[in-house]
This record gives sequence, structure tokens and C-alpha cells, in this order.
Amino acid sequence: MSILNFEILKRGEKTNARAGTIKTRNGDIQTPYFVPVATLGSVRSLDSDDLENLGVQCSLCNTYHLHLKPGDETVKKLGGMHKFMNFPKPLFSDSGGFQAFSLGFGREHDIGKIGFFPGERNGGELAEEIEEKEAAPKFDPKKNLTKITENGVEFKSIYDGSWHFLDAKRSMEIQSNLDSDIIMAFDECTSPLSDYEYTAKSMQRTHNWAEKSLEYHNKEQALYGIIQGSYFEDLRGKSTKFISELPFDGIAIGGSLGNCKQDMHRILDWVIPKLDDRPRHLLGIGDIDDIFECVEQGIDTFDCVSPTRNARRGSLFIAPLSGGSLANKFRINIKGAVYKEDPRPIDPACGCPVCRQYSRAYLRHLLMAGELSYFRLASIHNVHFMLKLMEDIRESIKNGMFLELKKQWLGEAAML
Repeated sequence: MSILNFEILKRGEKTNARAGTIKTRNGDIQTPYFVPVATLGSVRSLDSDDLENLGVQCSLCNTYHLHLKPGDETVKKLGGMHKFMNFPKPLFSDSGGFQAFSLGFGREHDIGKIGFFPGERNGGELAEEIEEKEAAPKFDPKKNLTKITENGVEFKSIYDGSWHFLDAKRSMEIQSNLDSDIIMAFDECTSPLSDYEYTAKSMQRTHNWAEKSLEYHNKEQALYGIIQGSYFEDLRGKSTKFISELPFDGIAIGGSLGNCKQDMHRILDWVIPKLDDRPRHLLGIGDIDDIFECVEQGIDTFDCVSPTRNARRGSLFIAPLSGGSLANKFRINIKGAVYKEDPRPIDPACGCPVCRQYSRAYLRHLLMAGELSYFRLASIHNVHFMLKLMEDIRESIKNGMFLELKKQWLGEAAML
């Protein structure tokens, strides 16, 4: 078989949603699928047994971080990421290009990764990473830590302040050393606050780097090209045409997705109708309402750190049957005093091992007491919740009931 095959099993009725199977050298991925992120080779607080018990089909690791710690050459000597993290299933890796944004304009413009809409900020990813690393140097949070040229990106390590250079060739080398199954072409991720002129130049750089990524990538790995262009319709159109005409194994949609969720929906309206049937990945999106909207428009896979990050911060997912809604983002904040003596599970409708065994009161106690076991239990629940939602979405597409499921979760207003 070829490096990657994608079979569409069922197309949605009255929507562009599709259920399919991505076949890789290390196993299959049933889509639509939410890809848990293992930034440093670990889905935060979970081990490989946890991932196996949760039924995780695949994961995504971070080129930038693994290049710096422990070093991609070290990973290669130890047998690649699958062996290193004891995860035999398919692995995605990003290109490192997102750090051109998060270390650069992301810091200057104070825009975090999740959702990455200026009006809906959730806190900078990099700021949290630095806060969580005691040995990290103390950087000015507004200081740009990158130097972007036509050749690549020079960036400062958040670990020790040393400077490094990344271009398309080096990104392909690092991802080859990691031995991930699905890799991303090197790109520049633009800020929603960048103007048209800068975004156009950035897009052209991404296109140049896309061609070089095709030239230099390990042919044993499947390579996705990344469409850029921010929220400018003509630029998204040009980028979609350019990237989709190149022989990539799949297509990713990245960069700024606008200033609000409605902008993101418009961008997908511009892009997706111009794509063929190769698998489509949306970078950095993980809110439940976004997943429904983007699946409806034809996205096959997503990645985001939100389930485990929300868990660490006390935000635990609940379904509509348990009071989850758009208003509360399908979450409870377990820190609340109302849960101090609450004997119920996090979500009475959930069948995860945490909800079968522990109460809200106990989870709150662990978090407030600073017990490390909280982070694992909360992450198991949130990851299980997201994977079960994706399973239900896949089944609803196959059964012709996707819009009914979306209505159950998002209500009448979200159907307009």
C-alpha cells in the first residue's frame, strides 16, 4: 500500500460531513477524529497504558519542543517516537512553524493558541509553558523571540535562551528523526492582527517552503501541505489552489482563522469546496461547538491541547444530559464550592472509569489539596469525553443523523 490511504465510508446527508478511514503504516484512524496532543511525547499526565485503555487512535507531537528537549537526534537513536513514548499507533507531528507565530506575533499581540481568536483569548500557550518550567529564562512576555526571513525562522529557546534556526529542510529532517507517520510541511502561521501586505508575503513564504518540504521530506512519511492566507478571501483562495495542486498526501488548514468563530466558518466556506478527497486536518481547534461546525463543513481531523489543559485548570466536560451547554462551554469548574460535598460523578451520563468510581467532591478535594493524582483523573475524563463525542459523531454521519446530533448538543440557535 502507499504511505497513506484515505477511504470515505459515508458522506453526510445535507452536509459536507464525511466518515472515513485514514490508513497509515502504523494503523488506521477512523474519522472524524480529535487527535490528542502529546507535545513533549506525552499526553499531559497520561501514560501509554492510559492511552491504550482510552482507545486513543493516534496522537500529535511537537517538532519544536522535541527538537530542543531531548533532541530529535536522541529520539532517533532511541528508535523514534513510537518506541520512545511506547505508542505503536499513528503519530502526527507539526512542522515547528507555529512557533514562528507563538514566539513572535503571538507574544506581541497577546494571542493564545486555542481558538486563536483575539476576542476570545484563553491565555498564551507559550506563557503557560514558561510558567510551568522553573528553569526557563524570564522573558518579557511581549518580546518577539523570532527572526523570520525568506529562508526560515530563527528562534530563541524557551528553555535556555539559545538561538536556533529552522527551515523547510531542517523541519523535514527533525520530523524524519521523530519518525512520525503524518508530518506537516514547514509554514509560517500568521496573526489575525497582521495586515494584508504582511499576510500576502507570509503566504508566499509558506508556498516556497511547501515545495521545499516536498523535496526534502522522508518519503516513508505522509506529508500534509498547509493552507494559509488568514481571513483574506483572495489569499485563502490562492493558497488553497497552490497547495491543493501539489502532490501532498493530505491537506491542513492553518494560520489565523479570523477574529471570531464566524470568521472561521467563512474561511472554511472559501477553502473546503475547492479541495479534493484527500484527508483534511484543521490545526489547533478543539471547542465542542467548533468541532460540530467544522465536521459539518468537511474536516476529518483536529488537534488541540484543550482537553488536558482544561482538566489541569479545573474545567471538566459534561454532556447536555448533565447540564452541558454552549453557555457553559459544556464544562463545570470543579474548583467551585458548590462541589465540595457533591457525591455525583463529574458527568452522570459519562461511562469513563473516573465517573464510574469517583465523585465531584473527591476530584475537587484532590485539586484544592494539590494532589497530583487529580491531573491524571481529570485528564482521563476529558480525553474520554472528547473521544466518545467523536465516536458518536462518526456514527451519526454513517446513520444519516448528524444534524440531529448537532441539534441535541448545540440547540436550535446553532442550527441557523
